[in-house]
Amino acid sequence: MTNPELMPIGSFAQRCGLTASALRFYDDAGLLPPAQITPTTGYRLYGEDQLRRAVLLRRLREIGMSLAAVGKALDADPVEAIRLVDEHVDIVVDDAAAARRQALQIKDTLLARSVEPVAALSGPVLAAAIGQVVTAATADPDIAVLGGVRFEAGLDGLTVTATDRYRLATRTVVPTGSRPTTWAETVDGGDLRRALADLRRSPRVEIEANENEMWLRLTGRGDRSCRLLAEPFPDHRAMLDALPPVTTRAAIPTTAFLNALEERNADQIGMVVEQSTVTLRDLESENDIRIPATVWVPSLDIWFEMITLYPGISSAIGAEVLIDFRGDTQPATIRSADRGDLTTLVMPTVPPEVGQPPARDR
Repeated sequence: MTNPELMPIGSFAQRCGLTASALRFYDDAGLLPPAQITPTTGYRLYGEDQLRRAVLLRRLREIGMSLAAVGKALDADPVEAIRLVDEHVDIVVDDAAAARRQALQIKDTLLARSVEPVAALSGPVLAAAIGQVVTAATADPDIAVLGGVRFEAGLDGLTVTATDRYRLATRTVVPTGSRPTTWAETVDGGDLRRALADLRRSPRVEIEANENEMWLRLTGRGDRSCRLLAEPFPDHRAMLDALPPVTTRAAIPTTAFLNALEERNADQIGMVVEQSTVTLRDLESENDIRIPATVWVPSLDIWFEMITLYPGISSAIGAEVLIDFRGDTQPATIRSADRGDLTTLVMPTVPPEVGQPPARDR
């Protein structure tokens, strides 16, 4: 006897988004058998309680999961099903990246593009340099080049630079090869971030480039390609050359500085720089934090946005950071006291007033 609460295959197909033929296929595959088959006609009937499984099956197939993987996910508990979905997505992403790299090589061959050597370096050293400066890049839909990292190879080494207009980070590393190459392009920051894990694990990397891509030839880990951005990069060298003279300098213990910043729960941080002490304050707390420091006076009272100041300090190298100030309206330069090859410029902000929004939002 037919259960009147069951749906014929056509109605169930409309409810779950699968076609009737797909439902027959998944029945044959053992993934979604009907609740009942009419003995006389062989019609498949489905219950309301099967809709959730049917919809999930459809969505898993839409992301390309195999029948075997779909069956495991449908029968698993939520935690295991999520793990299976993540595992599948990781495979899809890796396959897509491999296909993209292969496609770029094919296009290079078809168009007979020449690939020129740029530099050979230590993989971990280059990864550290990229990781330190790429935090200054930003995803700006109006200025795509601000999401890139500028690579400049020359007699002094390989310099990598990024800026979001409020912060600029630049570092120069020395190639292991002896032949200097002059080359300058802006590289997509997202592609570089995705290459960092492999780059850190490659003892040596050779950089090559053509007119559209920069290639990281990694020892024992294959090649990674990074797109070049066509838009002109901001003239950061002119900005650095135009900086006014330093008026105040402070050498501050890096760990103490970071710990103090991490205790602040505020958008804007004030720094009172005076003889032997740097004091951090904000409008959210009445407790100032004083950090012993070596200060070359005159004293200074200056404010920064946390999202600008903290990355500049956290990426510094060494036990102390050296900050050069040029008054309370000019960029401050953050360097390591013992290694000056990483330099970060951070723009100060207007001192906040109680009840006023942050300066950048006005």
